[in-house]
Amino acid sequence: MKRVVKFFVLVLSVALCAALAVPTGAQAAKIIKLHHLNKDDPFDNPTGAMATVFKSLVEAGTNGAVKVQTFPSGQLGKDAEVVQQIKAGVIQSGIHSEGGFASIYPMIGVLDIPFAFPNISTTYAVFDGPFGKKLAADIEKKTGLKVLGFGDSGGFFQFTNSKRPIKSPADMQGLKIRTMGLDTHKTIIRALGGQPAAIAWSEVYTALQTGVADGEMNPIPIIAFAKFNEVQKYLTLSGHLFAPYIWVMNRKFWDGLTASEQYVVKYAARSAIVAGRGMGRIIEASNRGLPALAKDMQVNSLSPEQKAKFRDKALPAVKALINKKFGAQGNDMLKAFLDAIAAAEK
Repeated sequence: MKRVVKFFVLVLSVALCAALAVPTGAQAAKIIKLHHLNKDDPFDNPTGAMATVFKSLVEAGTNGAVKVQTFPSGQLGKDAEVVQQIKAGVIQSGIHSEGGFASIYPMIGVLDIPFAFPNISTTYAVFDGPFGKKLAADIEKKTGLKVLGFGDSGGFFQFTNSKRPIKSPADMQGLKIRTMGLDTHKTIIRALGGQPAAIAWSEVYTALQTGVADGEMNPIPIIAFAKFNEVQKYLTLSGHLFAPYIWVMNRKFWDGLTASEQYVVKYAARSAIVAGRGMGRIIEASNRGLPALAKDMQVNSLSPEQKAKFRDKALPAVKALINKKFGAQGNDMLKAFLDAIAAAEK
């Protein structure tokens, strides 16, 4: 009898050790906690689309070996805070605005050349091509993060305000315009005669509502889903900036993925970026975008001649700032950027 008991004890011990040594599928899964700034709705905004597509493709492509948990609407903190969490490995990945990412890579401001792009498709060619690879390599070298790509924040930036139509730089005089914390954005507003006001994204609606700021600048989808039409009267289709999202991952986590998992993550991020671009264009053109805004706001589009006047005032100031802040490295990156745009135009 004792031998039988000992046998069963031995069997149970072996089984318990095996259970502890071989984790279940859920325990074995690698988790990507993904931060982004907007709603987790693929039909509401570009990062919602990006996060949804990424999660689906990663989990399917790895048979559940890699799971994605999304943290939308800045749940984990402000953009600049979260990018530090990614660097520290607290979370694994984030889709960041230029403003937030500048805290860890200030030279991202080199991209803020006013009226640099002739059309939206040129932006894709530039950031998907050799310049995008050059920029990613520099970011990786200086931050230690892995760059997964450059997303579309919703298209070109446009001006809104509550005071008057903006048709010339003279109309910018004295207007308090909310910007990201980027010196390049502030410089553009100052050069045009406005007063820049760096206000956190979570506080922008209230600032516009209370008059702390007269206006702001953002792509059409962002203006729409943020409901700025409720607190702004005038919309100027200026198309003066394109500010990509920067999508990064903790390098140690990336290196811990198998080669096949890395392939899936890269493919999923690339597909997600394309989906985000498409959703941005759909929202922009649909009844959730410009047509909806036009019901509540006075809309005017700048002609090429009008845009040239804005560009002539803002461009020299931004170039001077880049030279002053970043020196030879900044000028080299700026030249590569402008050369890439020229090549894409051809």
